[in-house]
Amino acid sequence: MTMTQTELANAAESNIDPTPIVLGPWALVWRKFRRHRLAMVSAVVVIFIYLVAIFAEFLAPFPTDQTSVRHTFAPPQPLALFVTDADGTRFRPHVKGLKMEIDREAMRRSFAVDAERIIPVGFFVKGYEYKLLGLIPANRHFFGPLDPRDPMYLWGADRLGRDMFSRIVMGTRVSMSIGLVGVAVSLVIGVAMGGLSGYYGGWVDTLIQRFIEFIRSVPTIPLWMGLAAAIPLDWPPLRTYFVVTVIVSMIGWTSLAREVRGKFLSLRGEDFITAARLDGLTDREVILKHMVPSFSSHIIASLTLAVPLMILAETSLSFLGIGLQPPLVSWGTLLKEAQNIRSIIEAPWLLIAPGSVIVVAVLALNFLGDGLRDAADPYSN
Repeated sequence: MTMTQTELANAAESNIDPTPIVLGPWALVWRKFRRHRLAMVSAVVVIFIYLVAIFAEFLAPFPTDQTSVRHTFAPPQPLALFVTDADGTRFRPHVKGLKMEIDREAMRRSFAVDAERIIPVGFFVKGYEYKLLGLIPANRHFFGPLDPRDPMYLWGADRLGRDMFSRIVMGTRVSMSIGLVGVAVSLVIGVAMGGLSGYYGGWVDTLIQRFIEFIRSVPTIPLWMGLAAAIPLDWPPLRTYFVVTVIVSMIGWTSLAREVRGKFLSLRGEDFITAARLDGLTDREVILKHMVPSFSSHIIASLTLAVPLMILAETSLSFLGIGLQPPLVSWGTLLKEAQNIRSIIEAPWLLIAPGSVIVVAVLALNFLGDGLRDAADPYSN
C-alpha cells in the first residue's frame, strides 16, 4: 500500500520515518506466540523444569541412594516458613519432626507429628558432595536441614527410607533429557527420510512410505517390549540409557517424516525451487538451504509436541520394568515403586508425587507445542 502525498508531508512534518516496518518470519512467529497466554505460561514452566534438570544436585538436599531404615514410608513433612513463640512470630523455615508408633494389633508401624521437635531448614547449606554441571566440585545445596543428619521428607519417603523429593528432582534430568535426545534422533531420521520421499518421489517415495506404514502397523507396546528385552542385563546404566532413547525414537520419526514429505511435495514445484535448480545448486543444497528452512517453524512445533510423547514412552517402559533400571532414577522407575497395593494404601505419595510432576511436564509441553504450532503460521487469524 502506497502513501499519499499528504500523508508523506504530514510524516515529514512530524519527523516520522515513512518507511514501512517489515518484520521477518521469525519476528512474526514471536509476535503471535506472545499473544498465546497459555503457551507463554507453559514456556516458563518448561524452562523451569529444564533448569531443575540442569541443577538437580544443587536442588536435591539428599543423595538419591541415602536410605534410613527408621523412616521407611515416612509421610511428607510440610515446610513451614514462620514460627510463633514467646518472642512473637519470626521467619524461621523448619519442618516438624516425626515420631514412630507401632500398632501392636495390626503389627504395623506408623508416624505421628512430633510438635516438640523442630528441624530448622536453611538455604545454601552444606550437604553431600557433587560436581555442579559435572565439572565444579561443590557441597552447597539450595536448601536443606542445617544438620544433614536430621530427617526431612518434603514429599515423603519410599520403602527404603529414601527422600522422594530428591529422587524426583534427580529423575527430572533423565526423563526430560530422554525427551530431547529422542526428539533429536527423530529429527534427523524424519527429515532425511521424509525429505528423500517428497523430493524424489517415484519408487523412492513408494519404498519409504511402505516402510513407514510397516513400522506404524506394529503395536507400539509389544514392539518396545521386544526391543527392550534384547538389552543385556549386565550393561552399564549409561549404555542402557542411550539404547532406551533409541527405542523410544523408533516410532516418533514416522509422523515427522510424513509431515516433511507433504511439505516437500508442495514445495518442489515452487518458483524459488526451480530457480535454485537453474542456478546449478545440487539436490542437497536445494533441500538444506531452501526447502527445510522454509518450514523450519513447523518442524520446531512438531518436535515440541513430540517431546511429551517421548517422556511418556520412557515412563511407560520403566513402569513396566523393561526400560531404565535402578540405580538410574527416572520418573518411570519412581512410579514403579507404586505398583503394589501396600504402597498405594500406606504411601500414596509414591504415586501422587511423580505422577503429578509427569502430568505438569506433559501438559506444559503440549500447551507450548500448541502455541508454537499456531504461531508457525503468523498470517492466519
